[in-house]
Amino acid sequence: MIGGKTIIGIMSDSHDNLGAIKKAVNFFNHEKVDMVIHAGDLISPFTAQQFQKLKSPFIAIFGNNDGERDGLREAYENLCFLEDFKEISVEDKKVAIIHGTNQALVDSLSSCGKYQLVIRGHSHQQEVIGGETMVVNPGETCGYLTGNQTVVLMDPVDLSYKVIHL
Repeated sequence: MIGGKTIIGIMSDSHDNLGAIKKAVNFFNHEKVDMVIHAGDLISPFTAQQFQKLKSPFIAIFGNNDGERDGLREAYENLCFLEDFKEISVEDKKVAIIHGTNQALVDSLSSCGKYQLVIRGHSHQQEVIGGETMVVNPGETCGYLTGNQTVVLMDPVDLSYKVIHL
């Protein structure tokens, strides 16, 4: 809790860029976030070593480039259970976490009325779409496609957010 508020860190598409992952982990630890959510494309099992340095709970899902799923499950078993989709509750908000390879599925999740927040990745493009259901794509942590290494800090109570360039 920061000043009585819960703060979550949101990231995606780290693509085993250890330098970028280290920056994100250090930033989230410095900000004392209450939880970190990763929306897929961790890529390699060796990335778990950096994420183990987080001082908050870690939630992650698989992305379309996570080919070594058994190795990732084993490497991350002490951090989180990896799967393709997660539904969580944070501060009484229902949250869907999906990589976002299937845009029609992202659209369905954001329009079904069940969730207040959908967290997605995949496109490497940072974007926040408001409405009854907010859709957050933190962009790419790796910086490989856009040259921007971004994460998001969010207050899940009022869904206010800040895009952070690492």
